[in-house]
Amino acid sequence: MTTVPQPTHATRWRCTLCGNLTRFDVTRSSKVVEYVHLDLAGESSVEEREVVSETIESVRCRWCNAVDQIELVDRPGSDS
Repeated sequence: MTTVPQPTHATRWRCTLCGNLTRFDVTRSSKVVEYVHLDLAGESSVEEREVVSETIESVRCRWCNAVDQIELVDRPGSDS
């Protein structure tokens, strides 16, 4: 399994096939620690969530359906 690089403050994703910059389906795996509060009726709510690790497994372009054809490009106005 190859992982897809995550965008930074200076970069963003771009589909290499159609040029899409805005719409992607992202499959990711996360390991989290959550503080769960149960009320007296037994209903739960997450009050705190800490992401321990996260890996992006695949990215699919919503425009052309290309899978894992994503590259990182500079964001406009970034000083990269």
